Amino acid sequence: MGLIQWFPGHMAKAKREISEYVKLVDIVIELRDARIPLSSKNPIVDDIVGKKPRLILLCKSKMADPKITKDWIEYFKKDGIYALDIDSISKYNINLIIPSIKIVLKDLIEKKQSKGLKAISFKAMVLGIPNVGKSTLINLLAKRKATKVGDRPGVTKTQTWIKVDDELLLLDTPGILWPKFEDQNVGMKIALCGSIKDEILDIEQITSYAINYIKKYYPNLLTQRYELETDIKDLSGEEIINLIGEKKNLYKHKGLVDTNRVNTMFLNDLRNIRIGAMTFERPNE
Repeated sequence: MGLIQWFPGHMAKAKREISEYVKLVDIVIELRDARIPLSSKNPIVDDIVGKKPRLILLCKSKMADPKITKDWIEYFKKDGIYALDIDSISKYNINLIIPSIKIVLKDLIEKKQSKGLKAISFKAMVLGIPNVGKSTLINLLAKRKATKVGDRPGVTKTQTWIKVDDELLLLDTPGILWPKFEDQNVGMKIALCGSIKDEILDIEQITSYAINYIKKYYPNLLTQRYELETDIKDLSGEEIINLIGEKKNLYKHKGLVDTNRVNTMFLNDLRNIRIGAMTFERPNE
């Protein structure tokens, strides 16, 4: 398995700056991908945030398996962490974010109220890995195009303060990955979900990883999408790619399947939920 690493210069700079800015906020809103709630947890963020109150938002929840998402929310709850699943495209649970912030900051609110403060406002820092949906979410909360949005990782490169309303001020930050993935499965999952630029990836390697996982947990979704009439349980990833290529009539010459085209098609289908909503890791797995 080839190494997957991506730590551009602006990320190292962002880590230094975020360490300073975190002192100015009341709460950290950490965005994670609902499909990979552990793999999209940045260990650098733990070091930066420390004991600062935290709300975890499981983003892109419409792309994830809803049953497993509920399991993850319970998993975090047992650890004393408040988590909420959201989806910025469908606006699912977006209206629950500010009430959730108030739940997490209950002690701070009561402390301010005991001092006679009636108008209570909060500063929150938004953190997450690249392409997890930070800027899209902030624009939704601010009800305007407050930050630049892109469907690729690495769009936000500086810290920006955004006023949501009289109660909430948000700090948008660049998505930061960590210098080295100790577990390459983590790198695979992050790449699979589109948080590393495809240009530096081995698409065949990522596709093979995904197919082996889907074959184990969601075989029916795979066979239905590509109308495969064979039991894929005992087939290798390479054999399944060839089956899909034959079904889609994707050949290069002499009856050979164009595996590059199949891999690209498969990855696009996966990321655009054409195969189905799936989660790529489970609590206590």
